[in-house]
Amino acid sequence: MGIVAWIVVGLIAGWLAGQVMGSGFGLVGDIIVGIIGAVVGGYLAATFLNMPDAVNGINVTSIIVAAVGAIILLFVLRLLGGGRRMRT
Repeated sequence: MGIVAWIVVGLIAGWLAGQVMGSGFGLVGDIIVGIIGAVVGGYLAATFLNMPDAVNGINVTSIIVAAVGAIILLFVLRLLGGGRRMRT
């Protein structure tokens, strides 16, 4: 999968995860969360669902796997963070 595909899938997956988890991260933040979510989701899909190429381009399956991975990532980060938010 090329860099442009990773960015597009990451952006869509990060945005979806932000909508589900109730927080937005902006354009760059959504891309980063989505790309890390794609790695996490791809690993989990390969390990538990026997789908070795779950994230393989710009398609619905890749976006769903990446979004689920991003949601799991955000959930774990919130657990580790204790639900605290920084005050400005």
